[in-house]
Amino acid sequence: MREGNSRVTVIIPTLNEEENIAQVIHELNQMSYGNILVVDGNSVDRTVKIAKELGVNIVMQNGSGKGAALRQVFNDEHLNSDLIVILDADGSMSPKEIPLLIEGLDKGADVVKGSRFLQPGYSEDMNLIRRIGNRIFILLTNWLCLTNYTDLCYGFAAFRKAAIKRLYPHLKSKNFEIETEIFIKAKKLGLKVSEVPSVELRRRYGKSNLSAFWDGFRILKTIIDEFLDGSYISSESS
Repeated sequence: MREGNSRVTVIIPTLNEEENIAQVIHELNQMSYGNILVVDGNSVDRTVKIAKELGVNIVMQNGSGKGAALRQVFNDEHLNSDLIVILDADGSMSPKEIPLLIEGLDKGADVVKGSRFLQPGYSEDMNLIRRIGNRIFILLTNWLCLTNYTDLCYGFAAFRKAAIKRLYPHLKSKNFEIETEIFIKAKKLGLKVSEVPSVELRRRYGKSNLSAFWDGFRILKTIIDEFLDGSYISSESS
């Protein structure tokens, strides 16, 4: 099974996740995903020390923000597998769902994204305000960007390496809005995106780094900006 999963790199952005990172890595190892890349946003706790002790690859982030972390490693230097999975470090995303994402790629998709709103998926960690905000963002994106997504602000996804290489030059986001930008630009670039059900678990320990207000504002701005700016598409298509 380990040989079968050697074609997958799992990227985990981290920031002060010392209470969670070991369990996430252990679960990935149990699933035989040994090619793990932790991108750390300069944690002040023991996150990096724990990850090093568990033998995973570590990249120290230049700057801060989840979007900046992903963009830093979305290049040939770090993409040493055919398939790439992004996974949060807080224990809210189960490595047991990765085979379902990979199956979607094997069936021909370029990008496969988890959806908490595609049955039988659901979320254990979404309050009413976040749920309403997510619903508004999904409806707005589907209307303005001609997508058909059931979820948007959820960073559990798998990619073909070729899809990452096409997306990478166009990504600009620095924070949690990176997921929204990735999925909208995947559509604009003509990549085949599919969704699979996913269960979002409660964060195991600690407090989320996400700000409902400020990150919500950035997500809304990203949706509007992507609707207004499609100038690069013609150069990609020519």
